[in-house]
Amino acid sequence: MNLSLYSAATGMEAQQLNLNTIANNLANVNTPGFKRSKVEFQDLLYQKPTRAAGTDSGGGNLVPAGMEVGNGTRVAATTKIFTQGQLTNTGNNLDVAIQGDGFFEIQKPDGTIAYTRDGSFKLNAEGAVVTTDGLPVLSGFQPIPPGTASVTISQTGLGTITSPTGTQATFQISLATFANPAGLQSLGGNLYAETPASGAPALGNPGTAGVGSTMQGYSEASNVNIVEEMVNLITAQRAYEINSKSIQSSDEMLQNIAQLKR
Repeated sequence: MNLSLYSAATGMEAQQLNLNTIANNLANVNTPGFKRSKVEFQDLLYQKPTRAAGTDSGGGNLVPAGMEVGNGTRVAATTKIFTQGQLTNTGNNLDVAIQGDGFFEIQKPDGTIAYTRDGSFKLNAEGAVVTTDGLPVLSGFQPIPPGTASVTISQTGLGTITSPTGTQATFQISLATFANPAGLQSLGGNLYAETPASGAPALGNPGTAGVGSTMQGYSEASNVNIVEEMVNLITAQRAYEINSKSIQSSDEMLQNIAQLKR
């Protein structure tokens, strides 16, 4: 059996998934709070047609090096890279970016809690702070009554609602942090879900140890670097082409063998 055919096929399949991941990164270059993904590869099991390294060749002599034939590669994981995205001043008081670690808590329609880095918030008809999809924002946000004069949020998450008469009401924003944010499950809609790999969320006030600060009037951009992704795209494309060339070469070798005359 010509293993090069199967090894190259696994390489093409892995690079196809790599291309899909890069394309998704580029597609979300303007998505607020989006975090790029990175593909991680692993080699497959090895066949040992002869003695393995370290086996006894006779007389107590150990074989210094054996023979191993690989069976290709596979994608082991797609990891989210939670580096900080650039903060852009929007001038909207309901835009709140996180500078550092942390996530806002969002209530899904089924009542479960999801998490997001997208702080582009809005108000619904009842004055509650919601996401672009209308999902309620938890994290300590309070409803803002109609006719409110101003809403200010400090870097430590302390919010102040000022009425037209000058009366003030305060609320405290809390952020969720995870021991392993890369273990969060992507739900789409800029939302993540807790998993056993991410660990349980730890709530803390912005600006405290291990928790990022809140920046009112700012929006966190995607952390996708277009130039880096384009380089990765070219590399993945070339790797895909080389694997296809390996299949062509293996096919030509099999044709030559089939054409041999006795």
